[in-house]
Amino acid sequence: MKKLASILFLAIVCAAGLNAQEKEMKTGWSFGLLPTATYSVDNGFQAGAFGDVYYYGDGATYPDPLHKISWEASYFTHSHRMRLYLAYDSKYLIPNMRVNASVTYMNDPLYSMWGFNGPAATQGTENYYGANHVWGNRNMTTLAGGNVNYYGMSREMLRILANFQGRITDNLNWAAGMNFWKWNLGAMKDNGVEVDGNKKYYDTNATLYNFLDKAGVLTDAEKNGGISLEFNAGLVYDTRDIEAAPNRGIWAEAYLNGNFIGTPYLKACAYFRNYISIPIPIPAGNPVFAYRLAWQHTIAGETPLYMVQNNPLLVQRNMISEGFGSSNTIRGLRENRILAEGMAWANTELRIKLVKFTLAKQYFYIAVNPFFDAGIITRPYKADALAKIAVGGKVYDPAFNLLTGTDDPIYDSSKVRNLIYSGGAGLKIAMNQNFIVSADFARCFTEGMDAGLWIGIGINYQF
Repeated sequence: MKKLASILFLAIVCAAGLNAQEKEMKTGWSFGLLPTATYSVDNGFQAGAFGDVYYYGDGATYPDPLHKISWEASYFTHSHRMRLYLAYDSKYLIPNMRVNASVTYMNDPLYSMWGFNGPAATQGTENYYGANHVWGNRNMTTLAGGNVNYYGMSREMLRILANFQGRITDNLNWAAGMNFWKWNLGAMKDNGVEVDGNKKYYDTNATLYNFLDKAGVLTDAEKNGGISLEFNAGLVYDTRDIEAAPNRGIWAEAYLNGNFIGTPYLKACAYFRNYISIPIPIPAGNPVFAYRLAWQHTIAGETPLYMVQNNPLLVQRNMISEGFGSSNTIRGLRENRILAEGMAWANTELRIKLVKFTLAKQYFYIAVNPFFDAGIITRPYKADALAKIAVGGKVYDPAFNLLTGTDDPIYDSSKVRNLIYSGGAGLKIAMNQNFIVSADFARCFTEGMDAGLWIGIGINYQF
């Protein structure tokens, strides 16, 4: 999540008086640097910095850079998440081959794990149960008598990846890569906040993670984390005119992604993205209708808990590519709200450039993007293990019922196939058609999954 206000202020002040007259061309080095002073409902305030470094050489490849380096160092006040990230991307380092590599470290002492299979998992946030909500509750006094976070756990992750693409024909590439992951999972490593002199959670054992562990849904091989060495291979078809924000073209991928150490599994992934220029004469540029059809499905084995949130991609557009929900798949949902073995989803949006201008010899434009997202689970996660502890297809946790003062289930298998859908709009500010600061606002319309107004601030268009 990235800082928007500084660029937005400059853009609005200067847009009226500045217009690009000369042909756009960038040479040499270009730098984008912003503080990460933002806020999210999942993680709280973010402090740190991020940036992109572009090298255009003599400008012959503009707006595509010859080399791109991205980095981030940040910390979140609510979840205490720490993120360190360094990435490199180039289509020109090796002739006729694209190289995409990165190293990421992330520590989440207070990570939210909402349960399995999206609509089937009860969401006990502040939007439900009134004063007895069980997500990050700092003021619970009835029944429990202190802070509580039923959906809290901890995780620590190290990821090293290297992906490659090579040319087959003008628009068709082969793709292959390797991703190394090291995970540590466990109970919350956070003392809560001080309420009436009590700086602790009501009971760190009263969590969904602990319940699933004790009930045998989580295996010994996954509950504390593990190591994965994933390999992927497939095909990429790409006719986009500009990578960061295409005006026209198709970007499609089909590949297999599998782990062969520890807990083996094999996933099939397919993505089809289409960008259609609409011939409406707007001075800043024609509007673009963009849509993405996506499918990810485990076809062999079972994904361990520490990897099920991963959304494998051949080219990383953002630092984190995990979870169904939040900014990567279906907007309007909480981070990693849907954990499933298989998921199909669609994203549609209209991208409208409002104004373009130059400032300090840099090229800017401002755009809006109303959107609609939808998805459905194609293969549920741990369906057999949950069925063993279910009563009439429903799973109950006494700790959850005590905290909320209800007899509601924490899992209802009849809701697994419910349609998940949301809508909203975004604001984009782009520099040199590559460095794009993004703010999206969305609301989920699926019963039981509404998280209120969702705000996602980051970089790049979603797809």
